[in-house]
Amino acid sequence: MRTLLNTLYVTTQKSYLGKDGETVAVNIDRKVVARIPVHTLSGIVCFGNVGMSPFLMGFCAEKEVGVSFLTERGRFLSRVVGPVSGNVLVRRTQYRRADCLDASAEIARACVIGKIANSRAVLGRALRDHGDRIDAVAVKEAVARLGATLKELGRSQPLDTVRGLEGDAARAYFGVLDHLVLINKEAFRFAGRNRRPPTDAFNALISFLYTLLLHDIRSALETTGLDPAVGFLHRDRPGRPGLALDLMEEFRAFVADRLALSLINQKQVLEAGFEKMESGAVIMTEETRKAVIAAYQKRKQDEILHPFLGEKVKIGQLFFLQAQLLNRYFRDDLDGYPPFVWR
Repeated sequence: MRTLLNTLYVTTQKSYLGKDGETVAVNIDRKVVARIPVHTLSGIVCFGNVGMSPFLMGFCAEKEVGVSFLTERGRFLSRVVGPVSGNVLVRRTQYRRADCLDASAEIARACVIGKIANSRAVLGRALRDHGDRIDAVAVKEAVARLGATLKELGRSQPLDTVRGLEGDAARAYFGVLDHLVLINKEAFRFAGRNRRPPTDAFNALISFLYTLLLHDIRSALETTGLDPAVGFLHRDRPGRPGLALDLMEEFRAFVADRLALSLINQKQVLEAGFEKMESGAVIMTEETRKAVIAAYQKRKQDEILHPFLGEKVKIGQLFFLQAQLLNRYFRDDLDGYPPFVWR
């Protein structure tokens, strides 16, 4: 078991990463400011104008440390990985089930159940903790709608129906998410999901957290030998990591949205940390990005009881454990894929 998905995030522009023995040497202005042993890392994420030596790229690939390159604003550019690991028979099973709409529907249904259950739990926790400070009636209505959708997903459904139910649930959840913003509501007002690019501070924040989350989940899938590009809810599209997006559905509300709300409500991110561009896009300042990354890394170290395994694990382990459970399902060790459900 991996103790934690430790990821090195490099945001300082014009940084350069090189290989120094068994370590990653971080150079800024031609001075080594840090050395990180490679064996402690599961991934490296470089934002913007960050360089890396080919020797380090090769070494990371050899040690199964995935390297991702993103724009300064967090848009994915490319990824460097080593040879595909894991059992080829498991990947062949993954491909066959992806080609079967009925099999795809069952896996997609499990992922959507996890997503909706966790979204409902986030809203329920807000009612319990802040019921006197939010529009409790509207939030309770959304909780009831999500509960009704979960009942419909309790039985097998065609893939298109699963997608439709997921879309309805997402609208209900996002429709009341703004009520969970307790501080500085005008600056962080959430009128609905928008992206590519995000046009408000709240969407800029959750989009960035989704990017960090996707990197970790993609790394977890690659580590267990699954193909992150071949999904079930998210069908094949060139350049899209469909399976990583499938698995991420279970963690959007529990990890990213909860963290975003916590950062806002505890004033760890402020209106001044976001800039509106001439194009209408809203981006985070470098200082805010660093604060969000630090908070995300800290959140991954929190412990939680895994509902299926019955063991206490760190949140950073959850992505790898769910990838392992999916791998076991493809090997027929499990009758079905058990999604992560926060209790």
